[in-house]
Amino acid sequence: MTMSERPLAQRLGAILWPSFFAAAMATVVFFIFVDPLVLRDITFPELEITRGGGYTIAFFMFWGATAASSLFTWILLRPLSRFNSPRR
Repeated sequence: MTMSERPLAQRLGAILWPSFFAAAMATVVFFIFVDPLVLRDITFPELEITRGGGYTIAFFMFWGATAASSLFTWILLRPLSRFNSPRR
C-alpha cells in the first residue's frame, strides 16, 4: 500500500497528531520561562489579551509551525517513483 492509497484521515493524522503533541510540549516549555502578559506588554500593549488568550495564540502558532515541519518531512519522504518515470 502506497501513501496515496491510504485514507485521507490517516494521512492528515500522520501530520497533525505529532505536530499537536510537539506544539503542546513547546507551549509548556515556552511558558515556563515567559509570562504571556509580559510578552503582550512588550509586543502589543494596546491589545486586551488575557493570559489564557496568550496561551491559546501561542499554542496555535506552535502547532502551525510544527505542522508545517511535519508536512515538509512527509513531502520529502514520498517515494521517488511517483515523480520519476522508470529509466529505459
